[in-house]
Amino acid sequence: MTAGARAHSVDPRQAGSGVVVVVVGAVVGAFALLITIRHGVSGWSFALTFGALIAIGEMVQFRVDRTRNRAPIATSAALGYAMLRGPEVMDPPDLAQVIAITGLATLLGVMPRLIAGLWWDMVISSRRVLSVACAAGVFALVTPDRFYWSGSWTHAVPLTAVMFLAVLAAGLLDALIGAGQDTERFNKPFPAALRDELAVMGRIGMAMGISGILLAAGTSLIGLWAPPLVVVPLLMTQFAFRRYASAQRTYRTTVRSMARSTEIAGFSSPGQNVRTSTLAVAIGHDLGLTPSRMEALEYAALLSGVGQLALADPSPGGTSLLRKRADRQRAAEIGAEIIERSGVLDHVAEIVRHSSDPYRRGRASNTDIPLESGIVNVALAYEQLVGEGNGQRPEKALESIGLGIGAEYDPKVYESLRRVVARGFRF
Repeated sequence: MTAGARAHSVDPRQAGSGVVVVVVGAVVGAFALLITIRHGVSGWSFALTFGALIAIGEMVQFRVDRTRNRAPIATSAALGYAMLRGPEVMDPPDLAQVIAITGLATLLGVMPRLIAGLWWDMVISSRRVLSVACAAGVFALVTPDRFYWSGSWTHAVPLTAVMFLAVLAAGLLDALIGAGQDTERFNKPFPAALRDELAVMGRIGMAMGISGILLAAGTSLIGLWAPPLVVVPLLMTQFAFRRYASAQRTYRTTVRSMARSTEIAGFSSPGQNVRTSTLAVAIGHDLGLTPSRMEALEYAALLSGVGQLALADPSPGGTSLLRKRADRQRAAEIGAEIIERSGVLDHVAEIVRHSSDPYRRGRASNTDIPLESGIVNVALAYEQLVGEGNGQRPEKALESIGLGIGAEYDPKVYESLRRVVARGFRF
C-alpha cells in the first residue's frame, strides 16, 4: 500500500461506523449539491471566499494527538458561512448551499494532501461536513427572518444566542459520532467516550465555534474585510498548536527510547515493553480512563522495567514474575526514581513505584495508589505468561492470574483483562 493510500484509509477498528459516517456525509453532500445546482448559487463572492478558507484549512490541517486531526480554519470558516445574516449579505446562503460549498471545498482542500501522500482521515472530514450541516439547519430553523446584524441590540442579542445554539448543536452531534467511533475502535464504555469528546469540544471545539461566530458577525456587518481579521489570529493559534504537537511527538519518542534501553541491555525480551503497554492501554480504554490518565498509563507501562537496569542480577528476559516480591518492589522503586529525574514524569513515576505492590496490602487499603499501577501489574503478568517466547495459552494465563485475585491483583482490573481477551486481544 502506498503512502497516499495509507493517508486516507479508514481505520479497520472503526470500519463499521466510519463507513456509515462517510456514506451519510457523501449522500447529504450530493443531495445538497443537486439542490444548489438546480436553484443556483447566491452570493458568489461570499461562497468563493468562505469556500477558499475551508479548502485552505483542510489543506493545512494537522494532528495534535494520535487519534484525530485538527482543521480550525476550515471548521470556523464553514460555521461562519452557515450563519451569515446582515446588511452586507443581501442574499444569505440556504442550508443546501452551505452543505454543498462545505463539501466541495473540503474535497478541494484534501486533494493536495492526497497527491503529496500526507495523512488525511476521511471520517473526520465527513464528521465536519455533517456537523456544519447540523449547525446550518439549527440556525435556519430557529432564526426568524427579521433577525440580522444591524447594530441594534434587539437583534444582536437573540441572533448571537441562536449562533451559540447552532454551534453547540454541531459540537454535540460531532461528540456523539466521535463517542460512538471510540466505543467501536477502543471498546471504551460509551459514557466515558462521550465524556472525553465533550471535554475536547469544551476546550477546542468551542474556540473554533466562537471564531465561526466572529466570522459570521464580522462579515455580515463589514463584508469581506472581516475574514482576514479573524483568520490571522487563527493562523497564529494553529502555529502554536503545531509546535505543541511537535513537542508531544518528541516527548513520546524520548519515552520509547528510554523503554528500549532494557531490551538493548538484554534485561527484557524484544518488544516486551511495547506489548505490555499495548495491553495496559486496552485495559485502560475498557475501564474508561480519561485521555490524560491513558497517556500516563501508556508511559508507565513502557517504562515499568527500567528499574532493572540498576539491579545486580536483572531478570533474564524480563521475567520478573520469577523474582521475589521484595526484589520486584525494589526494581519498581528504582525505576520510579530514575523516571523522576526527568523532572516532567512525576505522575508516571508514581504509577511505576506501585506497579509491583500486591493489591491486598496496597490499593485495597490505600486509595492514594493509582488504579493505573494495578493495570500495569496485571498487564506485566499477562505479557510474561503469554508474550513472545513464553507460550501459555490466554485461557491458561487468565487462570494463573485469577489465582491471585484479591491478593496480588486488583479484581476490577482482572475482570477488565478478561473482557479484553474475550474480545480477541492478541499481542
